[in-house]
Amino acid sequence: MSRKLKFAVCFVTIVFMAVLLTEFQIVFFGEDTKPEKSDCIIVLGCRVYGITPSPFLIGRLNRGLELYQNGYGNYIIVSGGKGQGENISEAEAMRTYLASRGMDSSRIIVEDKSASTMANLINSKKIMDTMGFKTAVIVSNKYHLKRASLMAKSQHIKGSYAGVFMSSYKMREIGGYIREIPAIWKYYLLKAS
Repeated sequence: MSRKLKFAVCFVTIVFMAVLLTEFQIVFFGEDTKPEKSDCIIVLGCRVYGITPSPFLIGRLNRGLELYQNGYGNYIIVSGGKGQGENISEAEAMRTYLASRGMDSSRIIVEDKSASTMANLINSKKIMDTMGFKTAVIVSNKYHLKRASLMAKSQHIKGSYAGVFMSSYKMREIGGYIREIPAIWKYYLLKAS
């Protein structure tokens, strides 16, 4: 076997192992993590169609509302700005959805400036500091929680996590698990630079 071929085989093996290790961390974290009673619940934003929350966002909101109703937090911070093709901010769509499900509007805190997960957490931490909140349950899709946890720690958020898996959108969920691999690598690279 030539030196170039050996190098290529070694390189492919290393990349393959790195992919497997990263995916294992993503899946294990999403499945293993459990919410803890906290001062607030942060629901991370997701796509809105016009003014209607996407199915993934509805899943996150339903999980956040369930946690609120079960005493895991006294407030819900809905976090997400207005993206392309969205008539209102994700946070406003989230507030409307929760209020329509009977949640007390005074317990919903709107953070509508964020355009990324990191911005969600930076801006939500500012709200937590203003309100005197020390702990949070962070809600998202299970595939998203590992990266969200890394970002939350970087912002000194004392958080626990609660995830959703939309079984009726299994292929989109699987796509999310795959997309998270380069997203986590990018996070580590940017943090290291």
